[in-house]
Amino acid sequence: MGQVNKKSKSIPQIKALIFMKAFSERVPRKNMKKLCGKPLFHWILDSLSESNYISEIIINTDSKEIAESATSNYDVTIHMRPKYLNNIDSNEANQIIEYDLSKTNGEYFFQSHSTNPLLRAETIDRAIEEYFSNKFDSLISVTEKRKRYFTLDGEPINHNPKDLVKTQNCKLLYEENSCIYIFSREVFEQNINRIGNNPMLYPISSIESMDIDEPLDFEIAEFLKQRKNIINQ
Repeated sequence: MGQVNKKSKSIPQIKALIFMKAFSERVPRKNMKKLCGKPLFHWILDSLSESNYISEIIINTDSKEIAESATSNYDVTIHMRPKYLNNIDSNEANQIIEYDLSKTNGEYFFQSHSTNPLLRAETIDRAIEEYFSNKFDSLISVTEKRKRYFTLDGEPINHNPKDLVKTQNCKLLYEENSCIYIFSREVFEQNINRIGNNPMLYPISSIESMDIDEPLDFEIAEFLKQRKNIINQ
């Protein structure tokens, strides 16, 4: 059943949820596309497998090829995606999570994406430790942004154009980067949402938060992967 023996350090068992589809619009067969010699999605599985706190990795997929590649190389549980979840117009992630939680037990969950190959096990573990050390009902990873932002109507969001300051002195904003979500079953069932009413915003580096979305992203990620000292800063 994809169970992984890890040291707990007084932290409850937490299960990782990963979603993967066979089809992708901008990069064909993205999850199986090789990055530094192995399928893209293997990188996040490496990090999750190295985590001290992840007790089980659950992969939700509509692809037998992805399922076979995952089970041949990692200790994982596969949830083959039912057809009704393949064509969702909105709130896709929470509907998939609701399905996955109905198929497994456990109280705490960690969700990430297969397109985050630079996310490190150390960062995963620190986020989990922060979640269990605080009173927030959920945790989401964010990227800090200090630039000048406007609404579509031209209204400044975090600065005053009439009092121009250096960008590093602009009001700090946070971008949800979709790398890490941590939540309990109770919070999810109350909200039908992976983000609770009192989430902790957990900053991670812009490098680790890189998402593979376009063909160029593969080249950038490979460059960074080959220079681990940049990622580990």
